[in-house]
Amino acid sequence: MLKGLPSLLSPDLLKVLREMGHGDEIVLADSNFPAASHAARLVRADGVDGASLLDAILQVLPLDRFVERPAVLMAVVAGDRYRPTIWPRYKALLRKHETAFADFELMERHAFYDRARRAYAIVATGETARYANLILKKGVIG
Repeated sequence: MLKGLPSLLSPDLLKVLREMGHGDEIVLADSNFPAASHAARLVRADGVDGASLLDAILQVLPLDRFVERPAVLMAVVAGDRYRPTIWPRYKALLRKHETAFADFELMERHAFYDRARRAYAIVATGETARYANLILKKGVIG
C-alpha cells in the first residue's frame, strides 16, 4: 500500500497510467466489452465498478485540455431506446476532478471499437451497466 493513492489502482494500472504520455488514451470497458480481443495492453479490474474506478483514476490522471472533448462514450445503438444511467455519474466525477470538463464526445459503437483498438490500454472492469464504456485522453500536468 502507498499513502495518498486510491486502493482501487492496482500496480498494473498505476504502471500503465504512468507510462502513458500526453494524448494517449485509455479505455474503461464495461463487463460486456470485448476487452481482451481489442487491447494492445489489457488491465483487469474485475469486480470494480466503472464509476469507482473512474473516480480513482481521475485522482492521478490529468485530462487533455487541448482537445474539446477528452472523454468519449460509446453512443447508444440506433433504435435502442435505453437511456444509460451511468452517464450522469461519469459526468459528475469528471466535473469533480476536471472543473473545465464540458461534455462527452459520443461515438458510434463500431467507431468506438476501432478507437479502442488504438488506445494505449483497455481496463476491463466489472461494470454491469450498459453503455458504460469510456475513453479518456491523457493531458499534461502544469
